[in-house]
Amino acid sequence: MISIELHLMFQTALTATFLIVAIIFLYQMLSQKMTKSSKIKSPPQAKGAWPIIGHLHLLGGPELPHIVLGRMADECGPIFTIKLGVYQILVVSDHMIAKECFTKNDKVFASRPKILAAELMAYNYAGFGVSPYGDYWKHMRKMVIAELLSHRNVEMLRYIRVQEVRASMKDIFETWVTNKKSACADMARVEMKELFGNLILNIVGRTISGKRFSPNDDEAVRVHRVVRKFFELCGTFVVSDYIPYVKCLDLGGHEKAMKVTAKDLDNILEEWLDEHKKRRETGLKGESKPDFMDVLISILEGSCKDEFQDFDCDTIIKATAVNILVAGLDTTTVTLTWALSLLLNNPQALKKAQDEIDEHVGRKRPVEESDMKNLVYLEAIIKETFRLYPTGQLSVPHESMDDCVLAEYNIPKGTGLIINLWKLHHDPNIWSNPNQFQPERFLTSQKDVDIKGQHYELLPFGSGRRMCPGLNFALKSLYLVLASLLQGFELMKPSTEPIDMTASVGLTNMKKTPLEVLLSPRLPIHMYHAGDAPCDLVSIKQSHSK
Repeated sequence: MISIELHLMFQTALTATFLIVAIIFLYQMLSQKMTKSSKIKSPPQAKGAWPIIGHLHLLGGPELPHIVLGRMADECGPIFTIKLGVYQILVVSDHMIAKECFTKNDKVFASRPKILAAELMAYNYAGFGVSPYGDYWKHMRKMVIAELLSHRNVEMLRYIRVQEVRASMKDIFETWVTNKKSACADMARVEMKELFGNLILNIVGRTISGKRFSPNDDEAVRVHRVVRKFFELCGTFVVSDYIPYVKCLDLGGHEKAMKVTAKDLDNILEEWLDEHKKRRETGLKGESKPDFMDVLISILEGSCKDEFQDFDCDTIIKATAVNILVAGLDTTTVTLTWALSLLLNNPQALKKAQDEIDEHVGRKRPVEESDMKNLVYLEAIIKETFRLYPTGQLSVPHESMDDCVLAEYNIPKGTGLIINLWKLHHDPNIWSNPNQFQPERFLTSQKDVDIKGQHYELLPFGSGRRMCPGLNFALKSLYLVLASLLQGFELMKPSTEPIDMTASVGLTNMKKTPLEVLLSPRLPIHMYHAGDAPCDLVSIKQSHSK
């Protein structure tokens, strides 16, 4: 009996000892964790926040947001937070911290914040560019990259880019001929921002839907107007995005304007989609090769209900089309406009680029996409343009899905993230004479820096999971258009005054004023009709089908 009691007492003592040791161990672990977490501070918050609205009043003023945020970075450092209503936004202006965002914390920041513009104008977040991180976004991005924007598919559609660029060069030449007859002048005045917009619309329009527009075509005017309004509204600070309980008031009338723009955009896309469906039903063919809408219809037929339960097929096709349309049209036009503006203000760089084209291509044949590998100074010009005037001076916003540590700061779940690309691209610790146009830097000190998301001091297309998937498509059009223009025409400013470099307000960094140039042909006359010969189109198609 005594032995049993002793045994029970021993077991009780042993159990109690174990529990005490476990409690002490857990206490020490929790204490260490609490001590460690207490050492991880939150990023500094910029001064000037007001109750309820936070820093909204500072970003809605006359100064462009990237300038305001850049000045805050000078005071707070390369990583800080601002309050926009009830939300906390992290602003990063340093390339090493940006690298940490898109490598170590890439998945954490892979989502997008929910905003009214994406809800109303991107089919309730069906556009993969604004979709929150999840199965739908992963499936759509994978499909778009594999079936639409792969290197092979972009190459297959090369004939569209060649045809449209050559047609545009011919139009410019005919403008010069008409001007010479009527005004007896050696140079013609051409507004290039509009011309670039019409040219890129035809490249992107034919790629997506097989549609081609004349410069003054009613539909072309309608598409340009709607896309510009889309970007304008996307770049507007909507109070209800940050103070949700005032949404019913529609302060500023932005919700009403977005609904009108969404309807206009949907009407265009619905017409395009109906044309494709009717063509498939009747067996008629449009472009010699399937456009993006054809491909999407074929892929999604019969699979929408199984794989995409949140959206119907038509919505997915229209949302994907609008994603590619707005990204491809405005962004490429923006970069071409800034690049030519910079060259006109720096005629020595313009001449150097033309001399390079003359050396490697000559004046007896049109420049081709295959020539681009030899035009290293032209590539440097494009990189320098992206550095000085990225398509957006601020990155598209990200949102953290979990708590994380960034630059030794604690970042809570639900924090927004903005990379100030303008500040990043003007960092004097990275770029010598950061405010000056110096393409040569990409042939010397920064010759290994590219724009494909792996060099974090230059991120015009973003980086990581959310990097722009249309980079290759955009660059192909960009290089060919600029090279063809420089090869084909002498270009100069219409006056002795520098080209106005003022940017407009909006999601994209569009030049505020028109870009007028004086130009004259620098090639034999028959070169401007190179695209007229049927054999040209045959050779183009044969070369990309091999």
